[in-house]
Amino acid sequence: MLSTLWWLVPAVVPALLLLGLVFFSDTRREPVPIVLTTFFLGGAFGGGALYLEFLATRWTGLDVRTHVAGNAGALVFIFAFVAPVREAAKVAAMWPAFRSRHFDEPYDGVVYAAASALGFAVTQNARMLMVTPHEVVWLARAALALPANLFFATAWGYALGRARRQKTPGPIFPASWLLATLAHGLYSHLVWGRGSGALAATLPLLLPMGALAFFAARDLRQRGDAAPSTENRLEPVSLDPTSGPPSLGTVREALRRRGRPLVVGWIVLGALMTIGAMILGLGASVAFGHWAHVDFSIVDERDVSTTGPVALLGAGVLSAFPLSGYLLAKASSLPSLLEPALASGLAIVLVLGVLGFAAPIALLFALTCSPVAWALACAGAWVGRPHMPEP
Repeated sequence: MLSTLWWLVPAVVPALLLLGLVFFSDTRREPVPIVLTTFFLGGAFGGGALYLEFLATRWTGLDVRTHVAGNAGALVFIFAFVAPVREAAKVAAMWPAFRSRHFDEPYDGVVYAAASALGFAVTQNARMLMVTPHEVVWLARAALALPANLFFATAWGYALGRARRQKTPGPIFPASWLLATLAHGLYSHLVWGRGSGALAATLPLLLPMGALAFFAARDLRQRGDAAPSTENRLEPVSLDPTSGPPSLGTVREALRRRGRPLVVGWIVLGALMTIGAMILGLGASVAFGHWAHVDFSIVDERDVSTTGPVALLGAGVLSAFPLSGYLLAKASSLPSLLEPALASGLAIVLVLGVLGFAAPIALLFALTCSPVAWALACAGAWVGRPHMPEP
């Protein structure tokens, strides 16, 4: 009885609670039988995806776990097979609802994508907890996998929500599905493929995916609430940094050129400024660690309790991005966030390129922090940019 409760309760109860939260967040409630059908289809297709993974493992000898297939083998297996199959299974489970007459408003993309993803997560977590030791670390893995599946599905659910009238995926869907698949692959590698210490690296990836899901859901709700004549038109929005959290439309507007040429010099200067700030932040973290007698040699990815020194170094590096974004926006006085965003992106690409040659394993952990770093740079530039009057 206790063995059954070990895998049944953590796998089913949190998923149903999240499904209820998403369901009741919809002001125009979807039919409960359709939502539950999508939820159960997600679980069924999830079981099929896991069985295909089992067959592929037996046929190729590859595995998601690095201690079984090695770093290269595990990465190839996850990105080339596991992540695409899993995200495709969620889409397939949601497809009947997408094609039905009940899918009649933008926010339905979030509701049905969430139902499919949470059903998939139930099957995934139940199977994992049934075959693993009764240890807290496995409960932590299950807890991390649940919101991640939801956030990944929201990315392509957003695209389907925008294309609800045509009942075809539309041009945004392939890119959003690819983004979800890549994020799913990296996240799965950290959660299932490496030691328990790697679980700490999932937080920088989970936070931006959660923020993206939140803004995507809010954008779809606003589209549904808008009048038909203004639904696809961007309303004038204030770019005042004190005006509250921006919408997706506001961010898109702030990242446009505004009818002017791109200032390449500020992009290059901003990238160099960001790299210099990263070096200073890293040096400050090392100096603080030396003062506080932090032992950086104890880090072991198999032990989550040893990740403190890495978090200290990461905090020092990440602090460089809002500072450099703010300084670049102040110095350039440019009317958009495009140059600071491109500058931080260029700096991230250069650093990832160096890590790819010097420390390939560190590249994976740097990738998880890249979305947060880029978002922090844009946030700093948002605060430092000159105030633009409303159109």
